[in-house]
Amino acid sequence: MKRNMKIGELARRAHCQVETVRFYEKEGILPQPPRSAANFRLYSETHVERLLFIRRCRSLDMTLDEIRRLLQIRDTPQDDCSAVSAFLDDHIRHIGVRMAELEQLRDQLVSLRRRCSGARTAEQCGILQELGSPGFASD
Repeated sequence: MKRNMKIGELARRAHCQVETVRFYEKEGILPQPPRSAANFRLYSETHVERLLFIRRCRSLDMTLDEIRRLLQIRDTPQDDCSAVSAFLDDHIRHIGVRMAELEQLRDQLVSLRRRCSGARTAEQCGILQELGSPGFASD
């Protein structure tokens, strides 16, 4: 027999907020549960497992579209899983690009930080002057 739980218990078991559960339902990646006679949503262990899967994917910085793709594959267990490996390879490449972009951002911030040291007035602040200059390139 399937044990039914309300949204608060589901959220607690998945270590998230009730709003997160509702958001994933609205996005269509967590299926709408049946409702009780009193119109409460009634979740099952299947919802817990799926929500934990989604949260693990989010912790790996996957987008909702990427999670949808993985869930589609997961929902057809008889299919070949080579697409999952290819997907993960793409995600790894994407993370590498983002890391390089973040390193460039850090370098820009360090360079900007060097423009101001010590106690000065806001008018004398090299950081504010640089950020306000027409030649400042943010990309």
